Amino acid sequence: MFDRRLVQHFDWILLVLTFLLCFIGLMTLYSAVTAGAAQKILYVKQSMWIGVGLVMMILSFLFHYKSLGSWAVAIYLGSVFLLVCVLLFGKHVGGSQRWLSFSGISIQPSEMVKIALIIVLSKYYSKFSKEKGFSLKDLLIPFILVMIPFMLVARQPDLGTAMLIFLIAVSMTFFVKIEKRSFVYLVSFCTITVPLVWFFLKDYQKERILTFLNPDRDPLGSGYHIIQSKIAIGSGMITGKGFLQGTQKAFSFLPEQHTDFIFSVLAEEWGFIGSVILLFIFFLLIVWGIKIADSCRDPFGKILSVGLTAMLFWEIIINIGMVAGLVPVVGVPLPFISYGGSSIVTKMICVGILMNLSMRRFKVE
Repeated sequence: MFDRRLVQHFDWILLVLTFLLCFIGLMTLYSAVTAGAAQKILYVKQSMWIGVGLVMMILSFLFHYKSLGSWAVAIYLGSVFLLVCVLLFGKHVGGSQRWLSFSGISIQPSEMVKIALIIVLSKYYSKFSKEKGFSLKDLLIPFILVMIPFMLVARQPDLGTAMLIFLIAVSMTFFVKIEKRSFVYLVSFCTITVPLVWFFLKDYQKERILTFLNPDRDPLGSGYHIIQSKIAIGSGMITGKGFLQGTQKAFSFLPEQHTDFIFSVLAEEWGFIGSVILLFIFFLLIVWGIKIADSCRDPFGKILSVGLTAMLFWEIIINIGMVAGLVPVVGVPLPFISYGGSSIVTKMICVGILMNLSMRRFKVE
């Protein structure tokens, strides 16, 4: 029998925030691609992907979220299988092998694996949670669960998404607590080993880090993206140049202006005020995700909410930090704003699951 409380507890605030972000994203994307007539099709395709995402979002809150726990392992294995397929049959674009193509439609499994990992870690942590926290031995299985997709995504290569997978897992692990002694061991291990990662990076990845430290070392090469992005953001000043009036994007000075650097387009045209409004909406979205986690009455739902909110938080922080020159360029899209079918659908599923959790927070099953 249908429970009327589900309608009474429907999360309209989360829905409004999502629609606001999608509207801003479409408006900014239209401006970013309007300089090239051939690229306007991207606006139409993104509108269609938002429609697909809306359907997936609705499907994501129709069932009880605890069903995700029952299917956690299957969802995880399915997403890992798709990552393996990418390495075997994936489409090469710009030196990377990140997409699978089906009848002309490309999907990026590395986007989907983030949600799959959040679900399976939530299942594990909720099942084996301890008052004093997890020991190193307890964290062995989560470590394996994280490292499999991490290595597969890093092989594509997609260091940005691999780093996101790691940050999401770390955020969830800190939330469920680690034994003090184990925490000290982990911090010591990371302090020793992180510098060694440099020797395993590819040349272009090392170049990005060096460019982050000093963009002017190669202003027409590896530093071009950051320099032009900063110019675009700074030229917007307080109120911006106006919709469709951005010169950096109009003359194609700003690379990847419809994907990774789309925030620069918004900042140039809407200025400091427009940027702050967008950041405030993102802030409300993250705070609302934390509120949902706090209101959940079972460990699985609480940890799942934290993981999904952490995913959104880190993508926002890394992308805006990247375009502002605060972190190295790693190719992370801005949630709901950047162009990308797999990205927008994944974020809509994320919101759908958060709605699912919010709608059923009154249940004590």
